[in-house]
Amino acid sequence: MERHFEKELEDLKQRLVDMGALVDHQLEDACESLFSAKSDLARTVIERDGEVDTMDSAIDKQCQRILALAQPVAVDLRLLMAALQINTQLERIGDIAVNIAERTDALSDFTTFLRSLPLQEMMQIARIMVHDSLESFMTGRSSLAERVISSDDVVDNLGRDTFETIVRAMRNDNTLLEPGAHVLMLIHHVERMADHATNVAEGVIFLVEAKLVKHTSNATDRDNQRRGD
Repeated sequence: MERHFEKELEDLKQRLVDMGALVDHQLEDACESLFSAKSDLARTVIERDGEVDTMDSAIDKQCQRILALAQPVAVDLRLLMAALQINTQLERIGDIAVNIAERTDALSDFTTFLRSLPLQEMMQIARIMVHDSLESFMTGRSSLAERVISSDDVVDNLGRDTFETIVRAMRNDNTLLEPGAHVLMLIHHVERMADHATNVAEGVIFLVEAKLVKHTSNATDRDNQRRGD
């Protein structure tokens, strides 16, 4: 029974790793489709979202089964709780990849404008946060998870810079009103991506150190900002 339980936990961790790899691939393709105006790639991202949803459901069901049958305690229970949280965050990041891809056609004539904005750097940092949060889970490195959490402020600052740049551009050029509105939504999506990566990192710290960090001042500020989402 104990060996079966350990195998279930290893299988669960592998499924989360696979889910993370798929979501990371979705983000990579979504960003490329946006900045390179690749409509076919954007459609692939949108169509592949069903795979993310299927994996999300499978992981949830596996966690529920383990909780019901094995009644884990201590570190094993924390692993199950962290897995449920991480899985939810990954599914939402997958949705954000779709949201980014869905802007590709509307912004296909404005790729030069897009590349001139801090948005691209903002997306790169948010994607690194996602990657590092998953790496911290796979390796159990809480120091890496803490670095992810600290990077959230960098993304927020770039978001403010991008917002101000877009507003100025829209005031000076009426032809940028529609693409500018799409970029404003992209800023929101990327900020949410960083927030979800931060939540994954917080789950890792809970798993490794049995310490809740979601009620720190920075996390509370993020929660207050997100209540309208």
